[in-house]
Amino acid sequence: MQRTPATTQTAIASLDKPPPTRTTRIRRWLRRRRRYAALHLLRGLSYGLGAGLVGILFYWLQHHL
Repeated sequence: MQRTPATTQTAIASLDKPPPTRTTRIRRWLRRRRRYAALHLLRGLSYGLGAGLVGILFYWLQHHL
């Protein structure tokens, strides 16, 4: 049994996709990290609210005692 010779022309060149644009790469990057961004925003919001409430409480205590 003999092997068939390999062809010299490749037909897959027309199937190649163009490289992704910069905005596409940024969107994919953000989509992969959306959960972590939401967790960090929630944590920051809770820290900010807690610090704000403590600040208001001490302000109220200083002016009413």
